[in-house]
Amino acid sequence: MADEGVNSDEAEASVGTDLHLELSGRGSRREQLMLALREAVTSGRLAPGTRLPPYRTLAVDLGIARNTVGEAYAELVAEGWLTARQGSGTHVASRATPLPPPAGGDRARRSAPEARAVPYDFMPTSPDASAFPRSAWLRSARRALNDAPGDAFGVGDPRGRVELRTALTEYLARARGVRTAPHRIVVCAGFAHALRILGEVLEGTVAVESYGLDFHRSLLTGAGLRTVPLTVDADGARTAELGAVGAGAVLLTPAHQFPTGGPLRPERRTAAVDWARATGAVVLEDDYDGEFRYDREPVGAVQGLDPDRVVYLGSTSKSLSPALRLGWLALPESLVDDVLAVKGVREMWTGVGDQLTLADFLACGAYDRHVRLMRRTYRRRRDRLVAVLAERAPHIGVGGIAAGLHAVLDLPPGTERDTVRAAGRLGLALEGLGAFRHPDSAMEPREGLVIGFGAPPDHAFNGALQALCTALPPAP
Repeated sequence: MADEGVNSDEAEASVGTDLHLELSGRGSRREQLMLALREAVTSGRLAPGTRLPPYRTLAVDLGIARNTVGEAYAELVAEGWLTARQGSGTHVASRATPLPPPAGGDRARRSAPEARAVPYDFMPTSPDASAFPRSAWLRSARRALNDAPGDAFGVGDPRGRVELRTALTEYLARARGVRTAPHRIVVCAGFAHALRILGEVLEGTVAVESYGLDFHRSLLTGAGLRTVPLTVDADGARTAELGAVGAGAVLLTPAHQFPTGGPLRPERRTAAVDWARATGAVVLEDDYDGEFRYDREPVGAVQGLDPDRVVYLGSTSKSLSPALRLGWLALPESLVDDVLAVKGVREMWTGVGDQLTLADFLACGAYDRHVRLMRRTYRRRRDRLVAVLAERAPHIGVGGIAAGLHAVLDLPPGTERDTVRAAGRLGLALEGLGAFRHPDSAMEPREGLVIGFGAPPDHAFNGALQALCTALPPAP
């Protein structure tokens, strides 16, 4: 049949699956199509059992006559490459197996980063992934997408959706004491994205806490900045040292020092802000788990002391899930344009669907309800951790537990490395304090474990605690 018959079938051919094929080489269009289909099967692009598009659909997609596709399908069925049955369509035959992968393919896959798979996860940066509020999030997603204006799905504002920035302004003021406005908030793809942007805006030297995430320090040094450590004790970073380090910014975890666990004392908060005012520097406030406190009054954000000198960084990584890739910067007015220039006018954004959903989740109160629920859950786990250690390992001190999702276990000198190895053999994923120490710190190293009690689900928590107690060094 001639190609003029194709247009009459376009309405019917608008249904079906997409299949990418390139027709090239010598021979008729039927022969070229058969060659392309065989190549797709032998390369593994079309797995056994895959349903092929109806021949009318494929004919329109490729710009050839439908009978050409029908004849190619029929011949490949006869050859054993495809199977066809009335009413069920055409499929790749089960015996049409792909070629083996190229040499080194498995090796390459094994070398790629993989998700951590261990029986017990005590890593301090993880919340309970199984507790994600799926039903409430889905309700918010439905409302948000139903109510979204048409322009939400076009090229948008690099600050992020105004609905989310407005909801964050209200929530952060109410729950964290942050003073900001929607035009001063920039939505990012998580905390690391926000810090990477700031690294491109800042210059010179950034003071950091002597104990903190090496990943965060690497983001700053990767941007060409130098990091210098501040001493950390039970009251947080010693911000009085800022005047002597020659920094233009300082990165702090004031609500719950990571990883040692204490809040930053009020006079040290004030000292950091006074230093920033006097020198023109900025304070970067990492409020990574400020919503989770147990045995103390809520500690508000340092940003509330001076919104023009403090950059507030927050995210959903601890409160909801790190998989959402949602974070935000509450910026001084003077930094908004610089941050937007680095972020760019498109591409490096969080998906609009998640932004709109979080805006609704905040506005309808579901976020508050989830945080209160998880606060009770994490407090129970913390209490269980403390009780089991008191019974099984009373010689091990436990600190940093008034807030947050982790605790610090003090170890006898010289035992940290062996304890971490013993834990690994028992299927425990955890970190020693040494992994968080700044390499240039003049502080005497502490020996200990940083135990995140957020990640293990409830059904596995007791088993994780028993394995932990087995790994700990015995009493002297």
